[in-house]
Amino acid sequence: MRAVWYEENGDASVLQVGEMPDPEPGPGEVRVRVVTSGVNPSDWKRRQNAGPGTAFPRVIPNQDGAGVIDQVGEGVPESRIGERVWLYQSQFGRPFGTAADYTAQPSNRAVPLPDNVDFALAAGLGVPALTAHRCVFADGPVAGKTVLVPGGAGAVGNMALQMARIGGAANIISTVSGDAKAEIARQAGAHHTVNYRTEDTAARILELTGGEGVDLIVEVDYSGNFAVSQRIIKRSGAITIYAAGDGPAPPFQFPVSNVNVRHVLVYDMPEDAKTVGVDDTNRWLASGELVGMDGPHFPLEDTAGAREAVRAATVGKVVIDVSGG
Repeated sequence: MRAVWYEENGDASVLQVGEMPDPEPGPGEVRVRVVTSGVNPSDWKRRQNAGPGTAFPRVIPNQDGAGVIDQVGEGVPESRIGERVWLYQSQFGRPFGTAADYTAQPSNRAVPLPDNVDFALAAGLGVPALTAHRCVFADGPVAGKTVLVPGGAGAVGNMALQMARIGGAANIISTVSGDAKAEIARQAGAHHTVNYRTEDTAARILELTGGEGVDLIVEVDYSGNFAVSQRIIKRSGAITIYAAGDGPAPPFQFPVSNVNVRHVLVYDMPEDAKTVGVDDTNRWLASGELVGMDGPHFPLEDTAGAREAVRAATVGKVVIDVSGG
């Protein structure tokens, strides 16, 4: 099979493209013919890690993807052969992810894909959807609440806006850097957008909430946005952080009491939280309530280019087209 791999950490130049043996599914596993592979920031960060080396002698990257099951291992019903599926956490604790023609994965990580969902959207579900689900719902229902999602035009932020809308949030606000991103955020469910480059962000959010502030912040840059968060979070509010930013860690000090600050990392979320996130995601996909973000597509041979696009914060979900559907 064609595959992309690396054998040492470093920049995109360590990626190699070539042929590898087709994998065989082990007990409890399925083999998936990969149609699309999704690229997330954690993928290039893991590869670039300046540590002593990779966790495995050879790594096929990318956690997310979608395709068709063509083989099953012992203990998996043969009826699964031919299923369209989306994959998540394909390279977590394992050497081989989705940047290849085939991947063998635990059966429960290959989720049946609703008929109305195409492979391009499916490649962008795993990390963004499960992260967003945990951030939005980890501290309980959001019905009737005010939710702030900084960076609503990003992959996780966009999913979080949609899920807050589906969950019945009464007032959904997103901070953005321009008009084009504001429109993306509004289409996803934001009732209001705030341009953090041209407006006093905290003052505008307080104005939009009648001075009350927000119940939940789904945070993409905790260090960079902390000065705003301090001013707008309600008493007994929650901040769920999926990206801390590059600045120094701010103190956990707020002018109100009982603020819950939760760090969310999708890979080691509790398994029951993953299960609920997968089930909700599939139900909302099937009903058409949850949709994906269009973004640039790359061929498998240009996986390096796809990763650099993600690193450059390209708008939209970056997808690698591995094979025809």
